[in-house]
Amino acid sequence: MPNRTVLISGASIAGPALAFWLSRCGYAVTVVERAPDLRLGGQAVDFKGEVHRKVLERMGILEDVLGRQTGKTDLLIVDERDKHLATIPGEFVGGDVEILRGDLTEILYRRTADSCEYIFGDSVTALVDTESGVEVTFEKADARRFDLVFGADGIHSAVRRHRFGPEDEFVRFLGYYYAVVGTTGSASDVTPDRERGTGLMYNEPGRMAVVGGPKAPELFVFASDRIEYDRGDTAQQKRMLTTAYADAGWRVPGLLAHLDDAPDFYLDSIARVETDTYTAGRVALVGDAAYGNTLGGFGTGLALVGAYVLAGELAAADGDHRVAFGRYTEQMLRYARIARKGSAGPFLAPKSATRIRLRNWMFKSTFLFGLMMKLTDAFATDIDLEDYLALRSARCAGDVDHP
Repeated sequence: MPNRTVLISGASIAGPALAFWLSRCGYAVTVVERAPDLRLGGQAVDFKGEVHRKVLERMGILEDVLGRQTGKTDLLIVDERDKHLATIPGEFVGGDVEILRGDLTEILYRRTADSCEYIFGDSVTALVDTESGVEVTFEKADARRFDLVFGADGIHSAVRRHRFGPEDEFVRFLGYYYAVVGTTGSASDVTPDRERGTGLMYNEPGRMAVVGGPKAPELFVFASDRIEYDRGDTAQQKRMLTTAYADAGWRVPGLLAHLDDAPDFYLDSIARVETDTYTAGRVALVGDAAYGNTLGGFGTGLALVGAYVLAGELAAADGDHRVAFGRYTEQMLRYARIARKGSAGPFLAPKSATRIRLRNWMFKSTFLFGLMMKLTDAFATDIDLEDYLALRSARCAGDVDHP
C-alpha cells in the first residue's frame, strides 16, 4: 500500500477520528496538537439522525458516547425581568445525542493513543508538497517527511493556510462574535443522571446571553464589525466582551463582574469556511478546517462522517490519494452544503426587537418547530453512507464490528 506515513494536525474531534480509521488500516499516524494537552471540558456537541449514529456504531464508540451523554436542556427565553417568553426545546438544541466536547475528545483519544503518535504543544509552520511526499516544518520539533498530511485543525487551520492560501480567501466573517465563559467539567456535573435541564436565554437587539445548560455555563453572542485582536490574548478578549455588553440589562452586569474569575474563557468570530475543494496535492482538510460554520449545529457530525469517508476512500483506493481525495471531495461537497449556508448569529442574536419577537414566535408554533426539526434531520442524513468493505478487511486490525 502506498502512502504509509501520515500527519494529522489537530487533536480535537476530526483529527482523532481520522487517526482511528487510518491507524487500523496500517498507516503510521502522527497527530500534532498546538495545545499542551487534551482540551477537556468545553461546551456540548451533538449528533443527529441515522447517519451519525451509524458512524458511531462502526467506530465502536456508540455505547461510550451514550454512557457520557448529557441530558436534554430546554432554553427558556426570558425578558429583563425573567418573564418566560418562549422555549427552545432540548431536542432542537442538542440533537438526538449530546455529549461534552471534551468527553468525546477523550473517548477518541483513548481509542488511538496506543496506536498513534501524539505530539502536544507544537504546530505546523510550513509545508512543502512534492510528488513523493510532504516536507513538514514544526514550531518546536525537527522537520519530518510524511506521505500525506491532513488538516483537522479547525476553522483557523494552519494546514489550510500553509498549503491552500491565506485564511481570508477561505473564511468569511459573518458579522458576529461569541464567547464561552466557564467550564462544564463532566456530564455528571452538568445534568446528574442525564436528567432534563433548563437554561435561560436573554436577548437585546444584536446581543444574546445564555446561562446554564451544557452548551456552555455562560454563552454570549453579539453582532459587531470585524475587530482586529490577538487570538492569544485572553485579557484583550475579555475587554472586547465587556465593551460589547457595557450597557446590557438582565443579569449581564453580574456575569461580567466575575469574568476575571472564570475558570475558562474562549472568544472567536462566527465565521464560515467557503471552498469548493478540500484537497491539494498530498494534503487534505477534514472537519471545521474544510466545512466549518461556527455554532451552526452540524460541525461534529460532519467531522466524524468526513473522517470516515476520507479513510474509507483511501482504503478503497488502496492508498492512492489522487483517487481517494477526488471521491472524498465529491461526497462531502454535497453532504456538507448545509455548512456553506446561513449563520447562527442572526438566529441567536437578531439585530432588532421585531426579529427577536419573530424568532421567539417560531418556537410557539408547533407546525414551524416540526418543520425546522424535519429540515435539520434531512440535512444530517443526506448522504448514502458507504459500507467500505476495505475498512473491514484483514488490513484493518481491531475489534470494530460493522452493523
